Amino acid sequence: MTLALLGGKPVRPNPYPPHITTGKEDMEITMEVMREGILSDFEGSNNQWFLGGKYVKMAEKEWAAYFGAKHCISMNSATSGLYAAVGAAGVGPGDEVITSPWTMTATAAAIVVNNAVPIFADIDPETFCLLPDDVERKITPRTKAIMPVHIYGHPADMDGIMALAKKHKLVVIEDAAQSTGIRYKGKMTGCIGHMGIHSLNCHKLIQTGEGGMVFTDDDDLAQRLQLIRNHAEAVVGTGMAVKSLVNMVGWNYRMNEVEAAISMTQLRKLKTLQEERYLLADHITSGIKKFKGLLTPTIREGCEHTYYRYAVRLDPAAVPITAHTLVEALNAEGLDWYAGYKPLNLFPVYQEQIAFGDKGCPFKCPLYKGKPDYSLDSLPNVRRHLKYSFSTENVRPPLTIADMDLMLEGFDKVYKNMDKLVEWEKRNMKPGNK
Repeated sequence: MTLALLGGKPVRPNPYPPHITTGKEDMEITMEVMREGILSDFEGSNNQWFLGGKYVKMAEKEWAAYFGAKHCISMNSATSGLYAAVGAAGVGPGDEVITSPWTMTATAAAIVVNNAVPIFADIDPETFCLLPDDVERKITPRTKAIMPVHIYGHPADMDGIMALAKKHKLVVIEDAAQSTGIRYKGKMTGCIGHMGIHSLNCHKLIQTGEGGMVFTDDDDLAQRLQLIRNHAEAVVGTGMAVKSLVNMVGWNYRMNEVEAAISMTQLRKLKTLQEERYLLADHITSGIKKFKGLLTPTIREGCEHTYYRYAVRLDPAAVPITAHTLVEALNAEGLDWYAGYKPLNLFPVYQEQIAFGDKGCPFKCPLYKGKPDYSLDSLPNVRRHLKYSFSTENVRPPLTIADMDLMLEGFDKVYKNMDKLVEWEKRNMKPGNK
């Protein structure tokens, strides 16, 4: 069969259906809130409405119980949760926070927003998560926190990271946006570090449209998170006592009552939705393993995986083309994979070191004495994955086993035309991807 890339008929002629997690129960609770008529019940003052309305409080209680955390603080997005958590940790001008470059922009932006400097460490060659050994190499007297990311839905090495944090007296903030509902050695991700953030964005495993949840077992951090969420400076000005005014400027990161209500009905179906992903992932894994040189997702001992994204690595000794070329061919067949991930250290804000104003803050702030390296020189695994990894979101409901079989048919078609793809790559691939 002729590859669609070369003019043939695609394996999948129709686009994938959207990932919809909402249903009757979400509609019913939304109407319950609408009938009551109070869509938000926060006030930015030191009074009985400081912590929000009925559904916000109910949701935070239910989520805390489900995850086994002492405190759950709802936010209007996981991005807001990250910003608030870095602020609550006391991070500020002159500080560094070590995180992964293989993540969404908000992870590092949360550091910059708090006037600190992100330092990017290398990633594990199999899980794509932050590598503790490289984190330790990059700790300096300026380091204030570590932000591991459970990327694609596999937990980072939290034992290694927590050991480093204890040794160097650092705060650990888990970016668990893609790992909601899974465990690392018996404990829920997002509940292992000092704070952890889950996402309820419309693309995630469960969703409220936008929204996020922050977990902590620390009473002081919980109060600081609540303050930053709700106009901290105004609240403190009306009489709430705080141990420190650091980062108590205050934002509006408040979740509304509709989102809070839906978060509860979504949480109750999380396990079912995850089980559906497992069935699809197991099926596609068993099929992809039959193709020489394709390495399916690793799941480390004691870990679970959400398969928020299903990531495949190429063995260049067995596959004579790059991931970019393979993805070009697969996508021409209608299969929607992605290669060419751009790590955060290569984004203009870090390459040019310009964020606030035109003076180079926070990177060139007089209080900052470091010289961050935003090249790929110290990130060999990142460099390799740029060329030899690719991923898809389409191993999730409402897709079926039949959709997975169609995907495998596309892989089979591409592999049978590998010699033609080698020639196509020579003619067409951009120099930076070779």
